[in-house]
Amino acid sequence: MELVQPEPSSPIILAENLTKVYAAGRLQVTAVHGVSLSIEPGEFVAIVGPSGSGKSTLFYLLGGLTQATEGRVVIDGVDFATLNDSQRTRLRKHRIGFVFQKFNLLPTLSAMGNIEIAYAISGRKDPLDLAYLDHLSELLSIQGRLQHRPSELSGGEQQRVAIARALITRPAIVLADEPTGNLDTKNSDAVLRMLLRSNRELGQTTLMITHNPEAASIASRILFMRDGEIVREEKGSRADTVLPASGAALSAAT
Repeated sequence: MELVQPEPSSPIILAENLTKVYAAGRLQVTAVHGVSLSIEPGEFVAIVGPSGSGKSTLFYLLGGLTQATEGRVVIDGVDFATLNDSQRTRLRKHRIGFVFQKFNLLPTLSAMGNIEIAYAISGRKDPLDLAYLDHLSELLSIQGRLQHRPSELSGGEQQRVAIARALITRPAIVLADEPTGNLDTKNSDAVLRMLLRSNRELGQTTLMITHNPEAASIASRILFMRDGEIVREEKGSRADTVLPASGAALSAAT
């Protein structure tokens, strides 16, 4: 009997010949030049490079937050170029969770309130899944901090609340832009481990932008950018990190 070979999975993020040119007066600045990349479902990929390398512009292009001058971005089989503004917004809300260097938590709301409002803005019809929220809270070790406002939380706790806010809609893709940029070493390591844990346990594709090669080393693949181009690729040296039980990595980082 002839065996039927399974079809290879399609990339969940695909970029082809991406170029982004900004006008600066009479000058034109090329921030991203001819970048092509492919990320498979469930991968954890880091893009690393110095300031001015184009990595943040690439992040905004891949997240549909800005439009390419040339080339295309395909997210989970959908080409951003075929969508109007409202359709792109809807795709971002339903398929992508964003984590930024600045926590962007609303100061007048509790951690719980910040998570709830993110879910409400996503436009989902179903009520918030409290069992899933409990799972996220345990995963990120913020169970006892949900009723506190941002000013009552440490930097690491605020970033973990921001991650919970990004994950609460169960996005297929998590895009993190310098998620440890405002944190000390202990909290940075804890947040990286939580991103890795959510990638492994929730099956979400994770793309992280960072200037720090040590932070990038936890990814399965690292793409190095310089002058708007991807110049090389490596495997993360900590990609095979064995994670402790949920919360154990955070005992000294709160």
